Amino acid sequence: MERAARRRRVASADRLRTGEIPSTKDYRRDGRMRINFRSTMVALLAVTLACVLSVGAMGAKAPVTLSFWPSSNPQEIEFAKIIVKAWNDAHPDIQVKMEPLPASRSTEEVLLAAIAAGTTPDICANIYPGAISQYIAGKGLYPHDTLPGFYDFIYARTPKDVVDAFTYKDGHVYQIPWKGNPIMLAYNVKLLRANGIDPKSLATYSGFLAAAERMVKDLDGDGRPDQWLYAPTVDVTWWQRLFDFYTLYIGASGGKTLLSGGKVDFENDAAEQVFAFLQTIFKKGLCPKGAMIGDAFLSGKIGSTITGPWSVPSYDQNAPEGFEYDFVPIPVPDGVQGPVITFGDPKNIGIFANSKHPLEAWEFVKFIMSRENDLLWLKITSQPPYRRGIAKDSLFVGYFEKNPMMATFVEQGVYTRGVDDSKYLIEIFDTISKQYDLCCVQGRKAPKAAVRDAAQAVRDILAGW
Repeated sequence: MERAARRRRVASADRLRTGEIPSTKDYRRDGRMRINFRSTMVALLAVTLACVLSVGAMGAKAPVTLSFWPSSNPQEIEFAKIIVKAWNDAHPDIQVKMEPLPASRSTEEVLLAAIAAGTTPDICANIYPGAISQYIAGKGLYPHDTLPGFYDFIYARTPKDVVDAFTYKDGHVYQIPWKGNPIMLAYNVKLLRANGIDPKSLATYSGFLAAAERMVKDLDGDGRPDQWLYAPTVDVTWWQRLFDFYTLYIGASGGKTLLSGGKVDFENDAAEQVFAFLQTIFKKGLCPKGAMIGDAFLSGKIGSTITGPWSVPSYDQNAPEGFEYDFVPIPVPDGVQGPVITFGDPKNIGIFANSKHPLEAWEFVKFIMSRENDLLWLKITSQPPYRRGIAKDSLFVGYFEKNPMMATFVEQGVYTRGVDDSKYLIEIFDTISKQYDLCCVQGRKAPKAAVRDAAQAVRDILAGW
């Protein structure tokens, strides 16, 4: 036992000499172990702090960014800039980036290309109802009725019949009703008065043509006319027909559109009367033979033009001093009874299906369509929003008192039609535009034949031929 104890003491002494066991001196006098301990604790605290900061950084959310495409119309861009700034200032966690719609022949072509490429924005404020089927076929639009509180919000703002008109056949709402632009006839007050023309006489085709003959003048004595009542465009781009043939057809037919139940519904007397009316204007030299440079209406070269309320701010800003204008309903064939129905040129708002933030997008859309922003929209663009009882709304009464011309558009807005929802929309209007050129502009085809050929070509398109 004693011998074994001695061996253990010797072994311990040897380990102490080699440093395998620290001595009491190491602990209490040199303080090296205390230094090592403190260093270890500092390192551990540094690692812990780094982890905490890292977790905090990972937990902090970056702001949601929404892309928003308004129309490229200058007034609409101005409105968009104002509301986007107001929104961004109040919502640091949801930021909106505004870019006007890219330039192209039409919004529809831009959006269809974007849907195909997967490059659509979160929100677009220029959705044309006639192209909805095409957008849906490409799985491009979000079913807005599935958004929280959709119907509560939309019915509080918009009449139910308007919402129903923009509800798709599957029961979903892929476009949020926003605004309509009743198409009317603008006229130069002083120019018509100087030529002895009563604006009320423009209500019928016969009265309009008589006034057109009176208005043709050679003012500079060069042997060629340089003043007319009206200048229908010679441009054959499909959407141009919305503002001549189609607008006039709605009025002539008492509110018909081109299709009914998915079938052709314009092979009739009304369409023939429209083609005959426009053909007469061209054939008798009651309008310029080609495109005119500049704004022919503001320059006094023509006494009237078919347009919408969006022209009001442009006229007010660019008209020469002393220029006076007003609006009346579009002309219709003699014998048409009742209120004149016209093209409503509706444009709506859509959230796209590829949006990663549809709920945030919906909040921004509701902000766009708020009561206060609807008034701001009216003041900047002169385009009436689809707001229930707007003419009597206390917030809007002052505006309409100062802008009685806009009250005229609101009254006309009750008597409007949109376009048929068809995936063949562009092809249909391209077909009509071809016959418009042959019949009206060139005078090479009779109105009845032009309508017949257009109708048959559209039937072939609808049949998939």
